[in-house]
Amino acid sequence: MEQTNHMVLEVESRSCNEGLARIAVAAFCTQLNPTLEEVADIKTAVSEAITNCIVHAYDKETDVIRVQCWRRKRELTVSVEDKGKGMEDVKKAMEPLFTTMPEQDRCGMGFAFMEAFMDEVQVESVMGEGTTVTMKKIIGRQNAVLE
Repeated sequence: MEQTNHMVLEVESRSCNEGLARIAVAAFCTQLNPTLEEVADIKTAVSEAITNCIVHAYDKETDVIRVQCWRRKRELTVSVEDKGKGMEDVKKAMEPLFTTMPEQDRCGMGFAFMEAFMDEVQVESVMGEGTTVTMKKIIGRQNAVLE
């Protein structure tokens, strides 16, 4: 029988909740017995996704960010969803160094970091309805190569 599990966390779009979401996802993934490097990768990717919601989705207003995690065999899937303003051009937003806020010293590397630390990143966004970032990581990939 395939081992699965699911977690849902909703937090307000406040910077103090970025760490909470990151740690909750890290704790959830411990079921897969990840390496410290894998946990660090996941935490970084989740931090970037949550920070994008806080900074861009709600135009300085506070609203809900929904984080979901699924475990299927050795695969961890993390979804970070907001109901904010959405992105006009997802492809452009995912380009390294692209930022809509250069005056705030934003470097435009959030999606690049997510892609670097996770095995797969998908972004769906609808203007006026919000954005969902779904990230996947295979846990234990290094060990699978050695076996």
